[in-house]
Formats: sequence, C-alpha cells, structure tokens
Amino acid sequence: MAAAPVWSVDPRTGNPREQVAVEATAEEVDRAVRAAHAVRDALADRTVRAAFLRTAADLLTGAEEHVVEAADAETALGPARLTGELARTAAQLRAFAEVVEEGAFLDIHIDHEDGSRTPPWPDLRRIKIPLGVVAVYAASNFPLAFSVPGGDTASALAAGCPVVVKAHPDHPATSELCASLLRRAAVRHGLPEAVVNVVHGFDAGVELVKHPLVAAAGFTGSVRGGRALFDAAAARPVPIPFHGELGSLNPVVVTEAAAAERGEQIGAGLGGSMTMGSGQFCTKPGFVLAPSGEAGGRLLKSLTETVSGTGSGVMLDHRMRDAFVAGVAERAALPDVDAPVTPGAGGEHTVSAGFLTVPARRLAEAGPHDALLEECFGPVTVVARYDSEGEITAVLSRLPGNLTATLQIATEEADGAAAGLLRELTPLAGRVLVNGWPTGVAVAPAQHHGGPYPATTSTSTSVGATAVERWLRPISYQSTPEALLPPELREDNPLGLPRRVDGRRK
Repeated sequence: MAAAPVWSVDPRTGNPREQVAVEATAEEVDRAVRAAHAVRDALADRTVRAAFLRTAADLLTGAEEHVVEAADAETALGPARLTGELARTAAQLRAFAEVVEEGAFLDIHIDHEDGSRTPPWPDLRRIKIPLGVVAVYAASNFPLAFSVPGGDTASALAAGCPVVVKAHPDHPATSELCASLLRRAAVRHGLPEAVVNVVHGFDAGVELVKHPLVAAAGFTGSVRGGRALFDAAAARPVPIPFHGELGSLNPVVVTEAAAAERGEQIGAGLGGSMTMGSGQFCTKPGFVLAPSGEAGGRLLKSLTETVSGTGSGVMLDHRMRDAFVAGVAERAALPDVDAPVTPGAGGEHTVSAGFLTVPARRLAEAGPHDALLEECFGPVTVVARYDSEGEITAVLSRLPGNLTATLQIATEEADGAAAGLLRELTPLAGRVLVNGWPTGVAVAPAQHHGGPYPATTSTSTSVGATAVERWLRPISYQSTPEALLPPELREDNPLGLPRRVDGRRK
C-alpha cells in the first residue's frame, strides 16, 4: 500500500496547499532513529554544540521572511505573532548555547577519599551524561517555539542528544523548512545532518516512542494523545522518561477586594489574555473564581466589553474548530450556566470568542458541571461566581494540576492578607502569578513551565535553562585513575568547569 501523503493545509479555507512529504513507515522510523543513534558521539564536544546552536539561531533569523510566511500559511497565527515567536525561538537556542558553555548543567561533584569517615569514603566523582536519542513530539499551537527548532529540540541538543522530531500535521512545510536550517547549521560545524531528523504521521509517532534506541521523549499536546504515548513509553521492555505537557485550565482567583479596587481593569486583562491567539495558548486562563455582587458584576461588564470587541478568529485546523464549537455548546447547555458573550462558530472557518458563568456552588461537588473544570481549547473561559471564601476553597480542592495559577489581589492584601489563598494555589501549578496574566512564558533561568498531572507527566520544565536536565542522567566514577577519567572530572579541572569539591563550590 502506498504511503499516505502529508499535505500542508490552509486553515483559513480548509484547502490543501501542497504535498510536503509522505507518512513514515515503521522501517523509515527505524532508519531515522538508527541514524541519530549512530552519530550521538558527534555531539560530545561542548564547544561545537554551543556553536551549532548559535548558528541554528542565526540561520532561522536570517530566513525570517520565509519561515514566517510558511508558518502563517499553515497556522493563520499572523506575521506579528510568528515574528515574535521566531525571535523567542532563536533566543532560546542562544540561551542553551550559553548553558552548554558555562557547564553548570553537568552538576559535577567530587568527593576525595576520606578514611576518617564512618564508613570510609572512596574517591567519588559524579557528572551528568546524555541519555541518547530523544524523540520530540511537536506542538500544534507553537509551530516554532515548541516544534522542530523549539525548546525540546534545543535542550536535547544542548545536552548532547540527537533528536528525531515527529512533526505536527498542522505545519509540515514549516517543520521541513526549519529542519533543513538546523541541519545546515550542523554541517557548518562538522556535525552530521542526522543529529536532527524529522518524521511525519500518527503511526510514525507511535513507532518512535516504542523504538528500543529512543532513550527519552518530549511531548506537547492533548491529554488524550500525550497519555497514550506516556503509557506506551512506560510499557516498553525498557521504559523511558516521557516528559509530556498535556493540558491546563490555568485557574485565576480574584479576591473581593481586588474586584472592588480594579474590577474593570481585571476584566479587560482577562479578556485580552483568554482571547490571545484565538485562545490557543497552553497558558490561557480557562477558569476564573470571581466574587458575586456589585464588584464582580463590574468585572464581568468589562470582560463582556473586551470579549465582544474581539473579532472572529481562525483556529489551527478545522478539527480543533469543530471540537471547540461542540465543547462550548455542551458546557453552555448545563443548568445554571449563562453565556454573557456566546462563544462558538464565527463562520464557516472561524470561531467567535465568549465566556460562560456559573455559580461556584455548582462546582463544589462532583456532577455534570465537572466539564467546566476541563480545558476547552479555544477562545473561551468559565467564570465561577463565589459567595464566600469557603466556596473558593471547595472549588480549588477539586481542580486538576495546572501549568499556572493566578491570584488577583488588592493593594491592601499585598502585606500578607492573601497568603492563605496563595498557599491553596501553590500545590495546583508549576508557576503562580500575582496580579498578572499567565499567557507569555519568559525564557529565563528561573522559569518553570510544567506542573502537576495532567499539566505534565513529570516534575521538570520545558522552558528555561533547567529544561536540559530532562535529557541527562548522573554517573559516578569511584577510585578511577586520573588518566581514565573524563576531562571534566580530572583533578586540575582543565576545562574550567564549575564544580563542588568536598562539599564546597569551586
């Protein structure tokens, strides 16, 4: 049977643009993984790795016009958004180059032999080494920053791991273009092209996670798809780490004092955040606890005005559009649920933004309203109106894990009055914000983009310097002669790396 074609599709019309590739067979996945495995030692030199990452960033930036044009044609995200995403992607590659050069990610510990201890210590030297081939599953909503040249790929390469990317079907042409730029960067530094490979197709993605030479996987996508791959990774004869970002409600709690102090401002900010990118950000605030009464009413009035002024938008593909329309219709039909601005179909190819309201007491116990506590991908949020702090606590206790949680407080509460609510939100998310909005994830060393399940399947981050740790494992050398040690662990520290020696930072 002939391999299925892979088409680039225009989401603005639903029409195919061009055939980009064909779906990879099991044999082709095997060849891609084996090719990557065969060249893993080529990435051993940290100086070369850093230079490779910087050149990749330069080539992506140099091809900005073509990359943005290709991505916009396949995602309808718009040139402005995609230009910013490309800049972020290039900055991320450069940031990982700095991580590689600095060397702290190797987490080197040296403990010299000490016979005075009980029991005695031998000479022990610990370092982190790359796992091997990493499978990367590209996201739909970020065709650059969480796709072929994105954070999973950049951090894996920084760790010294070759990658095989399962391209997302929503932007295959963009994926191939970016892969070609990464391979060109590799060749410029004497690295084989096989350090970056791309395969297409659903079955190829399943074969990839099962391949015995794949050592770890990174995924950004739906709960259903991510959980299936996570289970497959765990069911292998040799299980592998699966770092999946699956879904997030990103709850927001607005205190009564905050609503009274600046309800209009909070409503406008919420409207801008939840409709950004047609509601297709993984950090979209999809659930809000706001007070009943006059102050909460002013917040809703402002939210209504902001969302009503948002034009219809195009989602990444028609499957997502149809799921959004069906999802909001199901939620809006529940008892006591109102739609001050009705979300749904904006046209044959578009969606309209909106929001739903419900009394918070409806969510305090399990029931049909639990659908309101599940992510609905697209430009919609749910506002639960509470009458007491007890209702806030009852609803928060029922929320799943999230990437973010946000607390909107008044000036008078910043002196510690809101500490209890902050403590309640902390177990729910990987990033907690106060008086901000979660859309937008800074690529910074202190960033954590992850959270309790189902937000992610591990405790690690996919954004920021520590994302590299996902693709490494520690190893200790005991009583090993100097000449046999890796240069990073030798006594004279010839590479000048940061290390902890006998418990002290050197």
